[in-house]
Amino acid sequence: MTAGTDLGEVLDDATLVARARDGDVRAYEQLVRRYQGPMYRLALRMLAAAGDAEDVVQEVFLTVWRRLEQLQDDGAFVGWLYRSTTNRCLNVIRARRPVTDVDPDDTETPRGDTRPERAAEVSAQMAALTTALAGLTPEQRACWLLREVHGRSYEEIAEAVSASPTAVRGRIARARAQLAEVMRPWR
Repeated sequence: MTAGTDLGEVLDDATLVARARDGDVRAYEQLVRRYQGPMYRLALRMLAAAGDAEDVVQEVFLTVWRRLEQLQDDGAFVGWLYRSTTNRCLNVIRARRPVTDVDPDDTETPRGDTRPERAAEVSAQMAALTTALAGLTPEQRACWLLREVHGRSYEEIAEAVSASPTAVRGRIARARAQLAEVMRPWR
């Protein structure tokens, strides 16, 4: 490896995890840089509050660093992150029930179209989706986000939320039906 080579561009996750377990802080920093965005987006969608999402992601990465030696399979690191983030979010949601106030300004909005009327429509759709997501049970929300936003398999989601793949499929189906009903005016 040359002096200017970026660790993350050269090494896969499993190698970075193995190095981090051996005390290589730079390897763990690369893993954090690689996955903090997806974990933050998951937490933000689940919690609908930027500050809570930032806190969850920070706690997850700190806890994972402290418990890295407990990970048996270096290739399971990403699943472990998703499971840890999901569970931490569910704990935050349970602690603050009921969710009654969702601030659409705390969510990211796509900026693919620069026309003001289109931007306003997309912003309103995102606000409606955020409100609709808040209406799901925390477990449905977690399953739906992991599947639809993060593209995780049913088996990965089942492991992340400590449920069977069949239960995950049911939660996602109910979430999709509820979201479709709420989002019907936007079709």
